[in-house]
Amino acid sequence: MNRFLLLFAAFTSGLAAAEFPDYRPELQVTGVLRSRGNPQMAGLLKRWEAGFSKFHPGVQFADSLKSTASAPYGIDLHVADLALMGRPIFPYERYGTYEHSWAYPVGIEVATGSAQALHKSPALAVFVHKDNPLVKLTVRELDRIFGAERGGGWNALSWDEGIAREPKDNIRTWGQLGVQGPLAAQPIHVYGPPGLGAGAITYFQARVMGGAEMWNPDLREYADRAKMIADLASDPLGIAYAPLAYGTPGVKALALAETGAGPFVALAPETVADRSYPLNRPVHIYYTIDDKDSELSPTQGDPRVKEFLHYILSRQGQDDVRAEGSYLPLTPEAAKVQREKVDSKESPPEHAILDS
Repeated sequence: MNRFLLLFAAFTSGLAAAEFPDYRPELQVTGVLRSRGNPQMAGLLKRWEAGFSKFHPGVQFADSLKSTASAPYGIDLHVADLALMGRPIFPYERYGTYEHSWAYPVGIEVATGSAQALHKSPALAVFVHKDNPLVKLTVRELDRIFGAERGGGWNALSWDEGIAREPKDNIRTWGQLGVQGPLAAQPIHVYGPPGLGAGAITYFQARVMGGAEMWNPDLREYADRAKMIADLASDPLGIAYAPLAYGTPGVKALALAETGAGPFVALAPETVADRSYPLNRPVHIYYTIDDKDSELSPTQGDPRVKEFLHYILSRQGQDDVRAEGSYLPLTPEAAKVQREKVDSKESPPEHAILDS
């Protein structure tokens, strides 16, 4: 481990010790906790299970981590208590689970994805050709480049008309971004992964495009990210998003900010860990707040599940994330928000939508 990583690990370890609460069981639980989902989280899950067992020796674990896509169906079919997902649940998965089994999935952020390790929910870099004079963008500008006019977007199961926009809001030339000289009048060539179809809102769509499904019609879709970046390195007019690990000498990553007021932040381990880099990606565990009879549980969830989530969101649980080495711990502020969500007694607003 190089000197920077040693200093970074020491800093985050000290932060956790100072600002994360120790895990203190609210009650003693026993029985079996069943998990389905993302196999990339297997090592992390084993650390959480080992740590939790020190407090609850009567709990056993049954894990079947085949894929993130399989996770919601574990809840849907009542064969899992925990759905481990390296991405947010898609609207059609959330609605399908509730429509089929009357089990409402609640998502809790349990870690931050990696800075650049592939398959570990890495943050997304925005790349341009190395000779492009552009050095920074806002999230809003990314939306105007990659998205198109639309009537709204999906926020969980709610249709949000607040993110609607018109054709005049699109950015289609480099001059609209303030680039001067020969590039100013040239079109922006937009590169990205292939679309996933109706009802599958990607992290990029949710974070950048407000859950909209309308893309720039000139989007060049690549299933092979390495090929996409190789082509971008030969295209001075191109822009793409992908994990930082795909970067090559022919391209450069841009600093990003929420708004033009800044600060503009480069993608780095420390900026992903503190979530100052806008396109960091959370890692989730979903569970149901309904009981075995598909009725809203008085405790809003299985006590074993809630105890396990309390452990994960504690100092010990986030130390486990750090020790795993590829995922990053939550910030203390993010963990606090998630603990409040686990402890909430309020029914999620989507319940009203689904029951209407």
